[in-house]
Amino acid sequence: MARFSRRDTFALGGSVLAGALLPLSATRAFGQSKEPIRIGFSMALTGGLAGGGRAALLAYQIWADQVNQKGGLLGRKVELVHYDDQSNPATVPGIYTKLLDIDKVDLVISGYASVPTAAAMPVVMQRGKLFLSLFALAGNDAFQYDRYFQLQPNGPDAKHEFSKGFYELAMGLSPKPASIALVGADAEYSILALEGARDNAKTYGTKIVYDRSYPPSTVDFTPIVRSIKAARPDLLFIASYPPDSAGMIRTIHEVGFGARMVGGGMIGLQFATLKHQLGPMLENIVAYDLYVPEPTMTFPGIEQFLVTYRERAKPAGVDPLGLYIPPFAYAEMQILQSAIEAVGSLDDAKLADHIRANAFDTIVGTIRFGDRGEWAEPRILTIQYQGIEGDDLAQFEKPGKQVILHPPRYKSGELRSPFVPIQR
Repeated sequence: MARFSRRDTFALGGSVLAGALLPLSATRAFGQSKEPIRIGFSMALTGGLAGGGRAALLAYQIWADQVNQKGGLLGRKVELVHYDDQSNPATVPGIYTKLLDIDKVDLVISGYASVPTAAAMPVVMQRGKLFLSLFALAGNDAFQYDRYFQLQPNGPDAKHEFSKGFYELAMGLSPKPASIALVGADAEYSILALEGARDNAKTYGTKIVYDRSYPPSTVDFTPIVRSIKAARPDLLFIASYPPDSAGMIRTIHEVGFGARMVGGGMIGLQFATLKHQLGPMLENIVAYDLYVPEPTMTFPGIEQFLVTYRERAKPAGVDPLGLYIPPFAYAEMQILQSAIEAVGSLDDAKLADHIRANAFDTIVGTIRFGDRGEWAEPRILTIQYQGIEGDDLAQFEKPGKQVILHPPRYKSGELRSPFVPIQR
């Protein structure tokens, strides 16, 4: 049985922007008659996904506060109704049933991450609800639901996109790398990313000299890295979750493993916690990312959002940088807001039709949805950590530390090769 937390209702007087005040006319409009527009969702506020879930929630809160300060939507206050899913998918169906049957929310969105999103889908589909999801890898592949839209920029072929940039960069080296080692956790994301990496190895004519998975509970990566080192690959592609991303990088330096390129599909390096923990060990690691503060990604509104987010993140105890999940969570709500205003109602079918047919300008750029509700055009970034000094997080707020190498449209620097471990 899920333990439901107190419903989150936002006060109209909450401060978001310095000097911003709720208009008197909006206060009167809210107070006179109309019920609020209630948006419901589960969110991982405890458990293994809580770091991302709490950061996403803060982004939603910022959006709701800003919308309400401007008079709400359709002349109605916005109210967010959410419960802690405890990072446990078993709690999710009950939460969405409660949101729809008892709380009578008008709209639902997903919580953070793939597994909780998949757990919500049967309930959402049964009720015919619009469903915007946040970082759900291939979340609609099995369901093929026409009212589903996903905010992570994977594009329609996610499993190949996570390694595509890595391979294309490698093929630009002279001489071209001849061999690659593939390693990752025996878990959903890693399995998918490694499948794509194997296919891409064939496409680019790269021999796989090591291809193993490890249990998600692994804490000692020394035998794995020693075996990879013995295979002497030109490239090392890692598909990992946050704990093993940190463990693999530490072990690579401890064992003294070097290659022409190291990294790839490593989840967790995008979070402030691991940036702080690893510091200079990140130097020349190549990794995927979604948004970094490089001059090629100065989308309208992103800098203002990050200022507001960081002002509230520290007292809230969430990721202080906010570069990974929060901008996309905020963009998700921008899309929902734009659709509601364009359609002039909360009708799920009309909103879904509008979102499917239009492009949306957001703080993470222009988004258009295509097949299965994924981004029509993928935008997985391949970045390289360069010039990392100490463990100060402030350096990651500035350009030049997470240099974009791929795709070419957003390129902001050049690949540095080889990767050399820190000498101990």
